[in-house]
Amino acid sequence: MFRTALRNVSAHKARLLMTVLAVMLGVAFVSGTLVFTNSLSGALQNQSAKGFDHVDVAVTAQWKEAEGDRVGEYPELTRELVDESAAVPGAARAIGTVQGFTAIAGKDGKLIGDGFQSQGGNYWGDKDPRYPLTDGRAPKGEGEILIDSETAKRAGYKVGDTVRMSVDGPVLEPVITGVFTTDDGNVAAGGSLTLFDTASAQKLFGKPGTFDEIAVKAKAGVSDTELRAQLEKALPSDVVETTTGTELADDQAEAIAASMSGLKQGLLVFAGISLFVGTFIIANTFTMLVAQRTKELALMRAVGASRRQVTRSVLIEAFVVGAVAAVAGLVAGVGIGAGLRSLMGALDAPMPDGPLVISSGTVGSAFAVGILVTMLAAWLPGRRAAKIPPVAAMSALHAQATTKSLVLRNTLGALFSAAGVAVVLAATTMDGSDGQAPMGLGAVLLIIGVFILTPLLSRPLIAAAGPVLRVFGVSGKLARQNSVRNPRRTAATASALMIGLTLITGMTVMAGSLQKSIDKMAASAIEADYMVSMANGHPLSPDVEKKLKGAGDVTATSPMRNADARIDGETEYLTGVNGATFGDLTDFPVVQGSFEIGGTRVVVDEDVAKSYGWKAGSAFTVAYGDGEKQKLTVSGVYEANELMRGIMIDTATLDPHESESADMMVMVKTADGTSDAVKDSLEKALGSNPAIRVQDKQDLSNEVAKMFTLILNMVYGLLAMAVIVAVIGVINTLAMSVFERSQEIGMLRAIGLDRKGVKRMVRLESLVISLFGGVLGLGLGVFFGWAAGELVGARMATYELVLPWQRMGIFLLLAAVVGVLAALWPARRAARLNMLQAIKAE
Repeated sequence: MFRTALRNVSAHKARLLMTVLAVMLGVAFVSGTLVFTNSLSGALQNQSAKGFDHVDVAVTAQWKEAEGDRVGEYPELTRELVDESAAVPGAARAIGTVQGFTAIAGKDGKLIGDGFQSQGGNYWGDKDPRYPLTDGRAPKGEGEILIDSETAKRAGYKVGDTVRMSVDGPVLEPVITGVFTTDDGNVAAGGSLTLFDTASAQKLFGKPGTFDEIAVKAKAGVSDTELRAQLEKALPSDVVETTTGTELADDQAEAIAASMSGLKQGLLVFAGISLFVGTFIIANTFTMLVAQRTKELALMRAVGASRRQVTRSVLIEAFVVGAVAAVAGLVAGVGIGAGLRSLMGALDAPMPDGPLVISSGTVGSAFAVGILVTMLAAWLPGRRAAKIPPVAAMSALHAQATTKSLVLRNTLGALFSAAGVAVVLAATTMDGSDGQAPMGLGAVLLIIGVFILTPLLSRPLIAAAGPVLRVFGVSGKLARQNSVRNPRRTAATASALMIGLTLITGMTVMAGSLQKSIDKMAASAIEADYMVSMANGHPLSPDVEKKLKGAGDVTATSPMRNADARIDGETEYLTGVNGATFGDLTDFPVVQGSFEIGGTRVVVDEDVAKSYGWKAGSAFTVAYGDGEKQKLTVSGVYEANELMRGIMIDTATLDPHESESADMMVMVKTADGTSDAVKDSLEKALGSNPAIRVQDKQDLSNEVAKMFTLILNMVYGLLAMAVIVAVIGVINTLAMSVFERSQEIGMLRAIGLDRKGVKRMVRLESLVISLFGGVLGLGLGVFFGWAAGELVGARMATYELVLPWQRMGIFLLLAAVVGVLAALWPARRAARLNMLQAIKAE
């Protein structure tokens, strides 16, 4: 039986080629994902380890828990603590480090790198071992800086150049006195690092005389654990805590692995989808191969082969196909991993240098996935083959499905579909993340149910295309009949395309609906013309609002200033606003009372009011960050949204209790509304600062749209693999169907159907099957998009379902194009059949 199975593989090489290709693509996706993420993770870990070469023990401030009504805080790391750290017997040196956001503009005036990766720090003394200088000298005073060599190269800066930059708002124009090299991961990822002398860094980052961390290097022969013990003995235990460089590197490695885990899982999900689609193709291929060999298998049974032996022979064929596909997929996966690294660099997201990592786990996964998926998909056809009775050797070629099996299939499909719909509908009534897992389970059950029911659905849906197909005469009529002749084969072929379009449609519906909801939210709640914020999301200097107030066209401004406080022993966040103008800049629906902010009167959102049992007129006591208490009154309860929520208090009431103010945003209203000229005047009033963004509501909407578009394009790109696999499935099915119907096609040619008619027949059959899968995919995608939207809508009052009719039309057109392209080779092959040889074929 083993030799027979191998001969069958050898005899059907062409027929199995498409199956090998489908499995290979899925395996390549899996192995490519593992190679890419393992290589990226290894390179980042190696680089982060280099970053700790100058740190044997890190001394950081220990969080001091809140006492009574005071807010918790970190104690200060002073220069005295740095000197004490340097004085312990095992320490070679101690460096106090300061960090903060620093935005540098390029020569075009635009921010260099990503705002979240544009960092600043301090250069220690005349020679800092952490940052070797390649050119120039150490900085002295606020007017001098160092920049990293990568930023200097990207921006075209050199020693002696003057740059425009910002730390927390005001524009500075220091001179570059030196260029340094660094192993900082942010720089490798495309960000920038700017260094000041220590005193300037402390002043600019709002940390005068204090440090974020103390990096201590051990003397030769002293281990990091010994140095740590000495530091713990010398430094106050209630102020600082110590961590060895080894622990820091290990923690960083774990953090990198965790961050890579999310990326890896996301990519593997799409690889799983491709393999899931490929499973249909494999099962379809082996089902047709078994059907075409009915007489052969029945004769084997007649001469003594057992059912188990027949099943085993089919599984051996699947094992060989899976092994070949796994080897090819692994090789292709290594190429994909290398290609993704190059693509990251081309997209201005450079990866740190490092070798491609091809682990034993990657190799094992490739073979496990390729072989197991193929054998599992072939098991059911093999089981069916084993049930062929010996008497079938004397009867028709194809064993028809029994009425009992069809009833059982349809019953199972109905049960799975009903269970899936019920679970999805139940999930839509749950709160937030609680409904995600049930909804995923319901989606899987429904897709399985629809797949099982697809043979039943194929007849009425394909029959609906009958009037259109009649236009094509005999070819159209034959195409419709061929499409419904074997419903199971049609179902398996269409389902592969259905799954890809279900996911694409569902994601498109969700993205369009969320975009519409956010547009609606901004339009309904924000009356301000402009929102001013930092490019990296960090707080703004209060000087920004002062400068905006002085701009000629500005009629009203209000900051949104965050502060910690304590209410009933719990930490709560307050949002400081200008009570006199905030009502003119926003338009929140008021549920109770009035939207009045000023003095001791505040407004709260519905969730906060419900959690504390407040209503309009309720009084409560707040403890500010400085420990002072004050009694406040709720003047009104408003309906919050995703942009703004919480307790809003007048800045005149809040500021006396804050050591320093930090605005997350400044809202601005102008006399002439929004225009390019007004926006330019506001930007000029702020000194054309590269770190500050001035955005109107349309800018906010475009930013959100850009994010959704990026995510959607990534999803489309990843799901393209599943669509490609589906195309291979259509080609495979049609090619084998043409071979199976060789005699029939020969007879059609003999009675007058020309080659063009044969080609048209095969193309129309492919078109009908693809459109059938496309219609099912669009229907399921809309349902899942609606259901996911109901889950989101529970937390987003402005959520509104939007059906992207234009895109759905494009998806259906894509399904038609898939059908036409997939039929090119099978149609050509059918038209070229020799009619006499075809008539004699069995």
